[in-house]
Amino acid sequence: MKILICEDNQLAMRAMSVVLEREGFDPVTVSDGHKAIEILRKTDFDVVIVDIHLPYHSGLEVIRFLRTDLKKQTPVLIVSAFSDPQVQRQAGEMKVSGYITKPFDPEDLISKIRAAVTLI
Repeated sequence: MKILICEDNQLAMRAMSVVLEREGFDPVTVSDGHKAIEILRKTDFDVVIVDIHLPYHSGLEVIRFLRTDLKKQTPVLIVSAFSDPQVQRQAGEMKVSGYITKPFDPEDLISKIRAAVTLI
């Protein structure tokens, strides 16, 4: 399963990547919203994991691009250090599959990925 990780915190990005690789997934990483949009234009992913606060384009802008411009219903998980009810509401409106607060629990991350893919 090919998973895009959009995360500007290098430590968090690497941790997620290692957890996913150990589970047999194929993670691809980008560190800002501009790179996320560029790779989404060219490549299909089974799941997208996106941080809300990214340089250049926010996580919500990346999700909006995926849903509106590309018209894709790819499962999306938001990972953020902040549990903001307004962001969660906006994410829900864009049909986000899950919301994970950092620091993340690896088992929770994997179970939410599996649940998101099962719902397709």
